[in-house]
Amino acid sequence: MKRLFIDLDICDQCDECVSSCSYVQHPKNEGITSLRELAHFVVVCRRCDDAPCVASCPWEALEMQDYNALKRYMMRCTSCKSCSRACPFGVIYPETIPFIIARCDFCLGRLKEGETPACLQACTHNGVKYGEFEENKDEHIYQVSEYLVVKTNYKWERILQAPPKKK
Repeated sequence: MKRLFIDLDICDQCDECVSSCSYVQHPKNEGITSLRELAHFVVVCRRCDDAPCVASCPWEALEMQDYNALKRYMMRCTSCKSCSRACPFGVIYPETIPFIIARCDFCLGRLKEGETPACLQACTHNGVKYGEFEENKDEHIYQVSEYLVVKTNYKWERILQAPPKKK
């Protein structure tokens, strides 16, 4: 199955995303931005027990899901960036929390045989790819959704340890 592949190690270093989207419903062509947000929430977020990002939102636009990943409700979010400022680990990037957002549709049903998505064609840094990609944790490649695979060295896994003994 063909999937979109985003290398966050490249995309997070890019000053301004020049990737464009062919989907008419994407204002300002920000489909890639929504994928970066999703990838950070699923792969990079440290899933704090007290979730200061969630508590900081004055509009209750962020919620910790049952599977312990963040979800942002677009109709509630005003892009105040309070969640970004409250994150103690700095993994909610302000540029991935725009006020107007467009969800990527992965060009499902819109690509002809042999075509590639417009975002892939426009990315000058080779941070976006399209093809047969599978999760490979040894190579830091993680499947975020059915149609999205992300590569990042930022992966963080919580190691549960016993609390230190009191002296």
